[in-house]
Amino acid sequence: MLERVVIALLLLIVGFVAYRLFKRYHIHKATANSLLDPILHHLQPGIPVIVYFTTPGCIPCRTQQQPALRSLQDELGNGIQVVTIDAAENLDAANRWGVFSAPTTFVLDSTRQVRHINHGVADTAALKRQLDTLRATIDWQQPTTRKAS
Repeated sequence: MLERVVIALLLLIVGFVAYRLFKRYHIHKATANSLLDPILHHLQPGIPVIVYFTTPGCIPCRTQQQPALRSLQDELGNGIQVVTIDAAENLDAANRWGVFSAPTTFVLDSTRQVRHINHGVADTAALKRQLDTLRATIDWQQPTTRKAS
């Protein structure tokens, strides 16, 4: 019995590590593409971006993800940019970004680095938390100014 528990725990650990490695690879690949992707060239620099992949037949996209994104945009106004891409119509972009299913959202910081990927519906609260971590990271990275004494 103890061996089964140990094997189950090892499988869980291996699965978790594999998932984290895949997610890190996916973020790296998406970031490389986001810096060169012509879809993002029209955006205002210095403002975080949510790249949202959808399809025409995606019911959760229409009923959950789009309302969440609208709510977020209403709340943040010019503090966020949302780019909606139809993965069925723009298959090349979906392949470049590594999109497997709809909805998929990518949260990019103000320098166009992918920081979060959401496979499936991401509600307004989750997206806000992700954007808050961007703000905290940006604030942390900014140099502090010292007063001359």
